[in-house]
Amino acid sequence: MSVELRQISFSYPHNQVLTDISFRLETGRLGVVMGTNGSGKSTLIKTINRLLKPQRGTVLLNGADCRDFSRRDLARRCGYMPQKSPAINCTVFEAVLLGRQAVTTGFAANRESHLREVDRILKMIHLDQLSDRLTSELSGGELQKVVIARALVQKPGLLLLDEPTNHLDLVNQLEVMALLRKITHELQLTTLVVTHDLNAALRFADHFIFLRRGRLHAAGTSAIITPKLIEEVFRLKSVLTEVAGLPVVVPLSA
Repeated sequence: MSVELRQISFSYPHNQVLTDISFRLETGRLGVVMGTNGSGKSTLIKTINRLLKPQRGTVLLNGADCRDFSRRDLARRCGYMPQKSPAINCTVFEAVLLGRQAVTTGFAANRESHLREVDRILKMIHLDQLSDRLTSELSGGELQKVVIARALVQKPGLLLLDEPTNHLDLVNQLEVMALLRKITHELQLTTLVVTHDLNAALRFADHFIFLRRGRLHAAGTSAIITPKLIEEVFRLKSVLTEVAGLPVVVPLSA
């Protein structure tokens, strides 16, 4: 499912956050939104998901205006993972099943098919061995995967994730980003991730969107990323190099 933004602008009272943001992300691509704190990254994905209503502009999903969808129809198309997910003390299976209940009517009549879908998603992302474990007993990385599974079980075409690797250790950061890349490509989803980790983004992402002071500063493949761009966006001098065949940004000064 492609997503296209056309001149999206959003402001809170006395605070303009986004101004004329336009870009397109194609099906099967993992995109990242990057920028300094306060540049409008989280606000941007909330406007896509219609959690926030832009003052101006249009969001298109496969060419259809988001404003034409009901909340339930939009939830079927967009899986959303906020920075902080509400704590729910239940089993992993039950936590993921909530994703089906959120987007379906007549849940009881089709209960068996919903249970099979949860089983399928848990196996896909290797959480099936934890299905009876309480969410309160999970590690941070495991819990993030549960939240991703809950979004996936909605069968969305678009995944929106706000800092999914925040507060995770290095191993779990890499596992979560690798998982997102895998499911995006294999399921032909469109995935948009807010992140601060430029090196992880370089390793796993297909498309890059850089915000600066609420405006689109640059967008494109990794080919757009240069020391000059990094300095313009982050006010940070750096060099780009390769380590073991992987692109790496090395900061030189703060």
